Amino acid sequence: MKKIILCGCGGRMGRAITDMVSETADCKIVAGIDINASELGSVCSFPVYSSINDFEGAADVIIDFSHHSALPSLLSYAVSNNTPIVVATTGHTDEERQLMLDASSKVGIFFSRNMSIGINLLIDLCRRAAATLGEDFDIEIIEKHHHNKLDAPSGTAMMIAEELKDERGGNADFVYDRHEIRRKRETTEIGIHAVRGGTIVGEHDVIFAGNNEIITLSHSATSREIFANGAIKAASFMVGKSAGLYSMTDVVASKM
Repeated sequence: MKKIILCGCGGRMGRAITDMVSETADCKIVAGIDINASELGSVCSFPVYSSINDFEGAADVIIDFSHHSALPSLLSYAVSNNTPIVVATTGHTDEERQLMLDASSKVGIFFSRNMSIGINLLIDLCRRAAATLGEDFDIEIIEKHHHNKLDAPSGTAMMIAEELKDERGGNADFVYDRHEIRRKRETTEIGIHAVRGGTIVGEHDVIFAGNNEIITLSHSATSREIFANGAIKAASFMVGKSAGLYSMTDVVASKM
């Protein structure tokens, strides 16, 4: 039985993971961490704490779907207790990303800006398209999410953009807004656009626009269950892993 500490258990993703784990035979949530711990204690089937340091039990892995600002304390706990962690939050600062990199030399850290296996396949297809089409095709990324999402562009859009930049040998510039500058589009640009509205779970379109032809690769999430499922798979994968930085690519490879 894999014992999980779930950070952000009161949020949308926390509730989705709780529901899915309750139907999973080999996993159990032994503690929840949430800023609203006092309100959640009576509705959760596991103890809930406002700080991970208040938990005195043992766990095999941590799943973090809270807020990126909580990362330093969670990493400190993970390192001190030699507990691998699945970081599923987005919007990290450069300093927080460096903290993850530093901590990965001491404990296993899984990080992905999107826990969907489908999104990770989309990224692979985008890299192939970029390699084949070259700079004759302009790249634009459009992401759409619900009106409560705080960060923009989404972490997934940035994940796609950075992979495409890497595919182009680093020769790319991210452009987020075009209304202030009137000029011709440069071939090195990767446009990134955010839409916020309603209850959109998550949609990402990657447009490759060439002369007289357009190729669009898309992914649509219709339920948060796909992210919960990916997080649980990642957590199971991380149990017992040695120090290092892992991603969804490692999880997919382990199934092949």
